[in-house]
Amino acid sequence: MSLIGEGADAAPDKADYSFSTCWNIKRHATGRDMIEEIRSLGFGQVELNYNVTEALLETIEPMIERGEIGVSSVHNTFPHIADPDYGTDSVLLGFEDADKRRRAVELLVRSAEYARRYGAKAVVVHPGEVPFPSDVSRRLQEIYREEGPDAEAYRTLWAEMLERRQALAGGYLGRIRDSLEQASETLAARGYDLILGIETRSRCNQIPTLAEARWLIDQLKGSPVKLWYDIGHGMMMERMGLYDNAAELPGLIDDIGGLHIHETIGLSDHWCPYVHSGDDETFDLFLEAIDRVPLKVYELKAACEPDTIHRSHAILQRKLSARREASGSARSANGGILG
Repeated sequence: MSLIGEGADAAPDKADYSFSTCWNIKRHATGRDMIEEIRSLGFGQVELNYNVTEALLETIEPMIERGEIGVSSVHNTFPHIADPDYGTDSVLLGFEDADKRRRAVELLVRSAEYARRYGAKAVVVHPGEVPFPSDVSRRLQEIYREEGPDAEAYRTLWAEMLERRQALAGGYLGRIRDSLEQASETLAARGYDLILGIETRSRCNQIPTLAEARWLIDQLKGSPVKLWYDIGHGMMMERMGLYDNAAELPGLIDDIGGLHIHETIGLSDHWCPYVHSGDDETFDLFLEAIDRVPLKVYELKAACEPDTIHRSHAILQRKLSARREASGSARSANGGILG
């Protein structure tokens, strides 16, 4: 039976936004209580994250069916499975082992089945990574925090990481492309109209970078594969040295299928934009994407309190309104001059 709900009425300024269950999933034993807490914030849509279990779905599905909540997206692999080989920080779609990669594709298709059943528009996908013998990203972050990104220890390890990453990424990217192509063909054969959003990640050895996302999307033209731009992760990777968001993001903006909205303080992510950082300017770089991309999902950590979430959202809405007004005034002025 299809469980396509219309979604609860959201607060007017939140109607275009969804909210990830990563915020409160650890606080609740039942899915209904988890969703009700998100609804109390004024959101009528949720993203069901990868820790949502089949047990939690037992009380969420009736809410979807009755139209009490809408589902914007689900996060692969969904529902949760305990096997770390298919978790969020794994090689996943890039496995060299054919059986493991086949299983990863099957699980992605399973996530898409749930997404379609719930009326969602997208599956958020962590494609994979270039594996390292140890957690190089964690070590780099430790040095960054203790000594700063200009420290010799940081620059040396960063160069070593980048050399290995660049040497090995091609093979993993090729297999990820093939896996996404297989999943896309299965979805097309079943008539599923869903975005497969490949998410920018929080570890420097993970795929894709923005350049890798550009390559994958170009390789898979005509498929449902789009970039899922995680703003906080993008900020983190720029600070570490992997991205240049101002230079790279404009070339991808038309290929963004969805956004995760949160801010990074240093290398700590999933904070409320503007409020927790106290920075009124840096996050403005992402206003155009937030304005243009239809699937917008807040992905906040449990430490974000309701009043802070409301304040952050209000600031974001004011900035977006000001941006639109300024754009409209500029168009009117240009029209008057040309006329």
